[in-house]
Amino acid sequence: MYDFLIVGAGLFGAVCARELTDRGKRCLVMERRGHIAGNCYTKDIEGIQVHWYGGHIFHTANQAVWDYANRFSEFKPFVYSPIANYKGQLYNLPFNMNTFYQMWGTTTPAQAKEMIRMQVERAGIQKPKNLEEQAVSLVGWDIYEKLVKGYTEKQWGKACSELPSFIIRRLPVRFRYDNNYFNDPWQGIPAGGYTAMVEQMLTGIEVQLNTEFLPHKRELGQMARHTIYTGPIDQFFSYQYGALEWRSLRFETEILDVENYQGVAAVNYTDVDTPYTRIWEHKHFTLGSQPKTVITHEYPAEWTPGQEPYYPLNDEKNKQLYAKYGELAKAEQKIIFGGRLGSYQYYDMDKTIEAALKLVSKLLS
Repeated sequence: MYDFLIVGAGLFGAVCARELTDRGKRCLVMERRGHIAGNCYTKDIEGIQVHWYGGHIFHTANQAVWDYANRFSEFKPFVYSPIANYKGQLYNLPFNMNTFYQMWGTTTPAQAKEMIRMQVERAGIQKPKNLEEQAVSLVGWDIYEKLVKGYTEKQWGKACSELPSFIIRRLPVRFRYDNNYFNDPWQGIPAGGYTAMVEQMLTGIEVQLNTEFLPHKRELGQMARHTIYTGPIDQFFSYQYGALEWRSLRFETEILDVENYQGVAAVNYTDVDTPYTRIWEHKHFTLGSQPKTVITHEYPAEWTPGQEPYYPLNDEKNKQLYAKYGELAKAEQKIIFGGRLGSYQYYDMDKTIEAALKLVSKLLS
């Protein structure tokens, strides 16, 4: 008899397993995939740690979380500074003085602010009714048209005029020359990759890979006093109220016989006609000097049950649907739901660790 069966060997499940084990609990981690680390899984190809499910940059404003992650891996400094490619024109991200110079030739914050002010005023939008109006009311038409519209429509599979405004409540605008995408004071990439970091978290803990939990959930649940389930909450309940909506992704990874393909970890393709949203070049996460390189094209995809869910559609309809599943979850006496899929939320990695630590503290209080 285990104290806890933890379904899912991603970051959330691994932190729970580590903390519970360190507090004297006997844990079994069960994972349907053939590897640990969930979507932050990294794979060594040509001596490069390839982010198999798209790039993951660890960043946080919480020093306790940063210190916790550093228990399991040395972190190499990394500043995420992606480039936007709009029909061959290149722009720095996030929106900053470099972007404004590339867009308009402005050289001072006052000039850039005036350009945005004039375009926002010209749009005359008082109460944005959709994402397009929300974005234009914040940054004007030029930035919206070249750097927001196409990328967003590909990402969500709908026209911006059909998307709710809450998806873009605000857009980061910096009136300084600063290409650092994140404002968080602690940023980095695990020196040996995320898989090695999660492997350290799971040291001494029993892990079963390639094991499906849901088809045998009642029998497997008898193995432990409690089960922490990090899979999709609607799938656990056999989609009895219908499926929660997600957007999915598809990745195409290839090895190139060149030392340096694009000169940066990420290039976002912001026009609507380019089918992929970005290209990752993985060696740039750790300033690699290998003779070859590995790149990944990231394509947005429709989601249907059975595909990998990535981004929840947290509109009002899905919030109400999740609330119904939440009520069913409360009635499960031995099952605790958590993680991105179990709580129908998009988590950055630092928030995933925070949520897991909070859950364990609650369970043992």
